[in-house]
Amino acid sequence: MQSTEVIRKFLHERVGASPEQVVNEALLADLGVDSLMLAELMFEAEDRLGISIDSDVAIPKTVGDMVQLIDALLAAKAAKAAQS
Repeated sequence: MQSTEVIRKFLHERVGASPEQVVNEALLADLGVDSLMLAELMFEAEDRLGISIDSDVAIPKTVGDMVQLIDALLAAKAAKAAQS
């Protein structure tokens, strides 16, 4: 499951956002995501994708920011696995 899919599914289930609303430019706040829900989204991404998001990362403001964060962590995970 890719990062965008995780985000779309989460936002559809939690706030009823349609897939067409979940685009890179969309502000998470405009989609109904508050700070608690953002934390839940991050935990969901960690669980589904097997990544770890540090608590000191910059808080994503848009869907695109969240995608970039998750994709960077997935790339780092893949690079680490390739070294093993």
